[in-house]
Amino acid sequence: MAGRVDVARLAGVSPAVVSYVLNGSHPVAAGTRERVVAAIDELGYRPNALARSLATARTHTLGLLLPESANPYFARLSSAIEDAAFDAGFAVLLGNGSDNAARELGYIRAFLDRRVDGIIAVPGGEFLEGWRELESARVPAVSLDRLQQGINLPSVVVDNTGGASAATAHLIDHGRTRIACITGIAEVSSAQERMLGWRETLVAAGLPAAEHRLARADFSVEAGHSATLALLARDPEIDAIFAGSDTQAVGVLRALADLGLRAGQDVAIVGFDGTPLSDYTTPRLTTMAQPYAEIATEVVRMLLNLIEDPHQERSALHRVLHTTLIPRDTCGCGPAASAPQHAPPA
Repeated sequence: MAGRVDVARLAGVSPAVVSYVLNGSHPVAAGTRERVVAAIDELGYRPNALARSLATARTHTLGLLLPESANPYFARLSSAIEDAAFDAGFAVLLGNGSDNAARELGYIRAFLDRRVDGIIAVPGGEFLEGWRELESARVPAVSLDRLQQGINLPSVVVDNTGGASAATAHLIDHGRTRIACITGIAEVSSAQERMLGWRETLVAAGLPAAEHRLARADFSVEAGHSATLALLARDPEIDAIFAGSDTQAVGVLRALADLGLRAGQDVAIVGFDGTPLSDYTTPRLTTMAQPYAEIATEVVRMLLNLIEDPHQERSALHRVLHTTLIPRDTCGCGPAASAPQHAPPA
C-alpha cells in the first residue's frame, strides 16, 4: 500500500508538501499541487482519516438533521446537500429528528460525539434545547428551511410567502374564486409563511380568505387526503386548493378522486416544493418548485465559511431564495405551458 513518502517521491516533492496539499495548511504552487494530485491518483494513495483529523483538528464530516428523511422533499434536499458537501470534500451524517425535541437533541449530541465540523439543521417546533447544546459546544451550525424565534442561527430559506402568493395568484388567474389552503402546523415557520401568502393574495384580490377554508395538517399524503375531505364537507363550493407541500397535494388528488371530482377542472390544485413526485401524478401536479441545488450549494458554502471563520456576525448570514411556478395539469394549464421565476412582492 502506497504511503505519503511514495507520493512525495513520485511527485518530486518532500512529504511535508504532500501534507500541505492534503490538509490545505500552507499555500502550494499550482504546478506542484497538480503533480502531487497526479501522484496520489496514480498510486491510489488514501490518507488515514483519523491521523488527518488529529493533525488538522477536523474530521471533514457534517451533521444533517432533518424532521422526516422519508418525506420526498427532504429526501431530495438531503441528496442535493450530500452532493454539495462531497464536492467540497466533506461526508454527511444524517439524523432523522421526527420533529421530536428529545430525538433532535439526541442526534445533535451524537453528531458532537463524532466531532463533526459543522451541523445543518431543519429545526423542529421545539429546537431551543438543541440550539443551546450547539451554542455550548461552539460548533458552527446553519438553520435550513425554517426559522424559529429565539434562535440566532445563520439560515438559508426560500421565500415561502412569495411562493404561496404566486401559487394563489395563478389560481385566481384561472378564474378560481373560492380557494382553500392546506398547510402545516402553526409552529413550523414555513407553513405559517405559506398560509400568509395565500391569505394576503386573496385579500388583495378582493376574495374571501375564509377561516373555514384553511386546514392545518402534517406535510403528508394522508394528512392532505383527510384535510381535503374535511374542507369539502364544510364547503362543497371550494373550486381550488393551494397545498403547502407536494405530498399534501397528492392526498388532495386522491380525495378528489374518492369524491368523484376532477382535479384541474372541478377543483384546481397547486402544490409546493417541486419534488420529482409532482411530475408523475395523474393529472400532473402544478407546483412551486424549490431550487434544490442552489439551496444545497448555499447552505454548505455558508457552513464551510463559518467553519473557517466562526467569529462572523451571524445576523448578516441569512439568505432567502426564490421558488419557480411549474404549471402543469392540475391548475388547468397544459403540459406545454411555462412561467418565469416569480419575484418577491414589491
